[in-house]
Amino acid sequence: MFFPLIDLDKQEKSLTQVEQVINRLRADIISGRLLPAAKLSITTLAEESGVSLGAVREALASLAAEDLVVAEPQRGYRVSPVSSQSLSDLAQARIEIESLCLTEAIKHGDLQWESACIAALDQLRKVDSVVVGDCHELADAKSRAHAKFHYALASGCNNQWLLRMQRALYQQSERYRRLTVPLVGRGRDVDGEHKALLQAMLDRDPDRARKLLTQHLLTTARDLLTSPLLTQDMRSGGPT
Repeated sequence: MFFPLIDLDKQEKSLTQVEQVINRLRADIISGRLLPAAKLSITTLAEESGVSLGAVREALASLAAEDLVVAEPQRGYRVSPVSSQSLSDLAQARIEIESLCLTEAIKHGDLQWESACIAALDQLRKVDSVVVGDCHELADAKSRAHAKFHYALASGCNNQWLLRMQRALYQQSERYRRLTVPLVGRGRDVDGEHKALLQAMLDRDPDRARKLLTQHLLTTARDLLTSPLLTQDMRSGGPT
């Protein structure tokens, strides 16, 4: 797997055609607009994006390296399928890697890092009141704000390989979460979980931060594994 250090703030106009296609397809896959195991037509994607066939092929090859699409010999590309085993493995890996990132961030994070973490949580809390649009636009805005919060917490880590792995694992986790977005979080105080995790980071308490992160991620994984929506997608997509 390739571990891209994704820049959520990079402006679309500064991207190459290939990068634009990568970002669009990545967003559509993670959001669930492109479902697991969906066939990806290079010709159709090129026409829709207004780019060359070569640009689409290069974009798909890059996304295959991120495990978001799979190449099938003589058959082209499909969106990567999902499975309960893959989700369980993903949750375990994310807990291990993100815990290391948070521990390093607590050691090395400065006042600017603390301010960025506080601002990211504040932005996440305000999404519902500041975003005007349909449910898809709101879900996309929440997803971006949620990613920025978790990225901000880890950003104090000075190990770029850990950060790359954390972001790659996060985007895979977000894909599962978005497939079941109407169900995940019911009966939970997710904002309270985020607030407690942030406070542990600001208190420079790595043991408490690791414990809270583990509880946060395991609860989400449990919700996902019991979701009938995700189970249906697993049956159609098969195991990874």
